[in-house]
Amino acid sequence: MTISEETFRSWAKGPGTTEQDKCDNAERAIRKAIDAHEKLSAMDITVFPQGSYRNRTSVRQDSDVDICVRLNTTFFPDYPKGKTREDFGNLPGSISFSEYKNLVQEALENHFPAGSVKRGNKAFDVHANTYRVDADVVAALEHRRYTGRINPNGSHHYLSGIGFDTDAGKRIINWPEQHYDNGLEKHEATGQRFRKMIRIFKRLRNDMQEKRVKAAENIASCLIEHLVWNTPNDNFGSEQYSDDVRAVLAHTFNSTMKDEDCKEWGEVSELIYLFHSEQPWTRQQAHDFLSAAWDYVGFK
Repeated sequence: MTISEETFRSWAKGPGTTEQDKCDNAERAIRKAIDAHEKLSAMDITVFPQGSYRNRTSVRQDSDVDICVRLNTTFFPDYPKGKTREDFGNLPGSISFSEYKNLVQEALENHFPAGSVKRGNKAFDVHANTYRVDADVVAALEHRRYTGRINPNGSHHYLSGIGFDTDAGKRIINWPEQHYDNGLEKHEATGQRFRKMIRIFKRLRNDMQEKRVKAAENIASCLIEHLVWNTPNDNFGSEQYSDDVRAVLAHTFNSTMKDEDCKEWGEVSELIYLFHSEQPWTRQQAHDFLSAAWDYVGFK
């Protein structure tokens, strides 16, 4: 085998104390920026981490933080077919998303040194310094997926996520709380191997990219999380980490050979299909990466 058990165990570890402190400092700095803004500080806003940082799947020397700044009083709705906001007693929002995003930009630029904040299509990039890492800050509204069911108290039942519009005009919906809760449950159910396997596969992808393995190009960190998520729990927990890596690779490789074998796979949140047409990746792309990873590790 090309990659040793010792290497796998090293790759399984999360960021060191210094890196983690810099991540935490970045999160606190974003909160201070929002709190210091006159208009935003008066709004019902929740600032929370998401992505690899929140899910504890960041890898060493590849750490940044994703921070969501969510407005809770205005939301993007998703109603059952044939229903409208009037059926649920909802009123129009008090602020447009574009207005809200501009306020978040203003808050960040007011708080951080000139040139530190760059507005991207999806998020604001707050550049790192000596005591904090890079931060991707997403301005978002709550997203509500109404189920049509009624809660015991008579209110309408809905699933709560986040939603935001890119500057290019595309709406993106994510489910960070469900992602975190499901990931934590699987981590415990696999003897705390789930997150470790994700870190190993991210480091493996990074290593492959450094060696210019074409199939590893454009493989998103979140895609790796979703692939490991769709591996049954009994594939985790071997004495050797290399055996778990082999089992995860074998299952995901075999299951992504044909569309019909993974068409029901979901993201970790289990609220978005993993391989639908709106995703930035394809089943074939994932399969090619897994095939190249098997060969790169040196499994027979």
